[in-house]
Amino acid sequence: MARVSLTYGTEFGRSDATDKDLLRIPDAYNRFDNPFRHDHDLRAFMLRMAGEQPTWQTSDYETLARTAAVFAQTPPCRPMECLRPGWDTELLGCTLREYARTTQLVWASAFGCAGHVDLALFDIPDGEVIAREIGQETAIRVLDAHFAISKEQFRAEDQKAAQRAGRDDRLRRFTYNPLRGRPVLTGFGAGYLCPVPQLAWAKATPWGVYFTGLEYHGDRFTRDLGHLFEQYIGRQLRLLPGAQVHPEITCGPRTSRRKTVDWIVVLSDLVLLVEVKSAIPTEPVRPGTPDAASEVIKKLGKAFTQIDITAQLIEDRDPALTSVPADRPVLGMAVTLEPFHLANAPFLHELLPVTHIPVTVADAAEAEALVTITDTPPGRLLLDRAADTVRSTWSWTPRCTAMPAAGTPSWMRPGTPTPGRQPAAQTAKSPQRPAVLQAGRPVARSPGPALLRIPGGS
Repeated sequence: MARVSLTYGTEFGRSDATDKDLLRIPDAYNRFDNPFRHDHDLRAFMLRMAGEQPTWQTSDYETLARTAAVFAQTPPCRPMECLRPGWDTELLGCTLREYARTTQLVWASAFGCAGHVDLALFDIPDGEVIAREIGQETAIRVLDAHFAISKEQFRAEDQKAAQRAGRDDRLRRFTYNPLRGRPVLTGFGAGYLCPVPQLAWAKATPWGVYFTGLEYHGDRFTRDLGHLFEQYIGRQLRLLPGAQVHPEITCGPRTSRRKTVDWIVVLSDLVLLVEVKSAIPTEPVRPGTPDAASEVIKKLGKAFTQIDITAQLIEDRDPALTSVPADRPVLGMAVTLEPFHLANAPFLHELLPVTHIPVTVADAAEAEALVTITDTPPGRLLLDRAADTVRSTWSWTPRCTAMPAAGTPSWMRPGTPTPGRQPAAQTAKSPQRPAVLQAGRPVARSPGPALLRIPGGS
C-alpha cells in the first residue's frame, strides 16, 4: 500500500483519507488478477506466496541479534578482504553498534508516532536516555546516508523495478520494493517518515548489511561474509550434545584435490554433512519468473554437489577421512543465511542436483533452533525427519519450534553480556525492549537483550 501510494498518490485536489479509504486499498489489492489463473504454474504461484507471507514472519530480535553474533562475535579463520578492524565505520559511517541503535530508534519512533521520526526528540528531557546509546548527529548522518530517500527518488527506483516485471503487469507487485533499501522518506514535513517500520529494522539484519556491503565493496564483501557465516554455523554445530565437528578437509592427490563440505558432524547414530552458503533469495525467485528455477539452482546447487562428493569420499574410505566413521547413516544439510522457504518442497527440490543421500535445506534460524532441542537426540530427530516422506518436504521451523528446548545458546539469552560489556539493569516493566516512544515522547527502557548490545569497537 505504501509503495503504490508513494508512486501514484497526489497531495493536490483531494480530501483527507478516511478509515474506509484505507480498507478499500487492501480490498483492491486482493482483487488483483493472479497469473496462476492463466498459466496454472503452481511453482511460480507458491514462490510468489512465499515472498508475500513467510518473509514477514521472522523474529525481529533474533535477526538483529544474528548481526551481532556473525559480524562482531565470530572470529575469522583467514585474512579478510573487507571485514577488517574499522570496516563498519568505513562502510556505515559509524560503528555497527551505532548502526543497530539507529535502526532501533527509527523502528520505535515509527511505531510510537504513526510512522514519523522526528529527531527533535533529542532536545526533550527524555532525549538524554537515547543520547546515551546514539548521538543525534550520528543518527542524522546514518539516516541520510543509508535509510532516507525522497519521493522523487523513490518513484524513479520503483519505475526501474516495474520494468523488470516485463510485459506482465500482474507481476509488478512482486518485484523489488525500493522501501526495502531505503525505508525512510524525506519531504513529508519535519524529520522523516517511515511507512513500514519492519523494513527499517531489516536494515541492520544480516541481509540488510549484506546488501549495503555488496553495493559498496562488491563481491569482496560477500566472500568475507560467507566465511564468517560458515564459522558462525560451526559455532552452533559444536553446541550439539556429544558431537564431533570437523572443518573442511582436503582429500586426494595433489593433481586432483577435492574438498569436503564445510562441516562434518559426527553423532553417535549419524554423520551430518553441512555445507554453508551465505545465500539470499533474489528478485527472480519472488515473482516466480522463468528465471526463478535457474536462480534457485545457482544459489543452492553447489551445496548439494559438495555434499554428494563428501558422502562418496566417506563411502570410498578416503585416507583423509579416517576420523569419520562409515558405520552409520549419512545425511546432508545446506544452511543458508536467509530462508529459501520452499526449498524442500518437491517442485523446487527436484530442480537441484541429484544426491545419493537425503539433503535438506535450512536457514540460520533453523540451525540455531536445532542445537537447542534436548528431549530428542539430534541424530534421531534428523533421521526420523529424513524417513518421513511428507515431513521431509517441510521447512525445519514447524519441527524445531514444537520441540522443548533447554535454553538457547548463551549469546541468545537475555541478560548475557556481549564481550567487553556489562549487563544493563533491566526494568520490571519491559526487560527486552529498546527505548521506545509513547505518545510522541521517548520513554526510558532497558536497552534490550544482550544480543542487541553490539560491542562498541566492532
